[in-house]
Amino acid sequence: MADAPQEPTYESVAREFAAPLQRLAIGYEADAERQRDLLQEMHLALWRALPSFEGRASLRTFVHRVAHNVAVGYVIRSSRDQLSRCVPLEEMEERAAHFDGRQIERRDEVERLAMLVRSLRPNDRQIILLYLEGFGHAEIGEVCGISPENAATKVHRIKRALAAALEPGDGHGQR
Repeated sequence: MADAPQEPTYESVAREFAAPLQRLAIGYEADAERQRDLLQEMHLALWRALPSFEGRASLRTFVHRVAHNVAVGYVIRSSRDQLSRCVPLEEMEERAAHFDGRQIERRDEVERLAMLVRSLRPNDRQIILLYLEGFGHAEIGEVCGISPENAATKVHRIKRALAAALEPGDGHGQR
């Protein structure tokens, strides 16, 4: 009987994935009140989606796919102003050059990274947040609906762009 799979309950899933879901909300939203709203939307979606969990993917992958879909929908529904601030990877170095000294001094490296991640387009943001949660390329591909090779390439490009943007100085890293 110990080998029989047990259907996950919402309560057990909510407890097990509380911290990763909180980090995901922070990765998509800077404002604390809006983070709570987004987290609540994620939990509601998980509660609704859990009965459809068939075990074809790991529970971890399933939970992150549901949560990321909610987060991407949240970003899309956000104001057009917020979306207009999202930048493609190619412009990340240029955007980093616009941080003024006072702004950088007030934020530590983690906050700067979070700001840069939040400025990425939703698909790129999803990929790097999964990577930061410890997902491998195959798992990222499964959650995002892309090949593991494509996931690896995108992770590499995003990491390179973020590293360049975080370099001290004028915001332009060495190539």
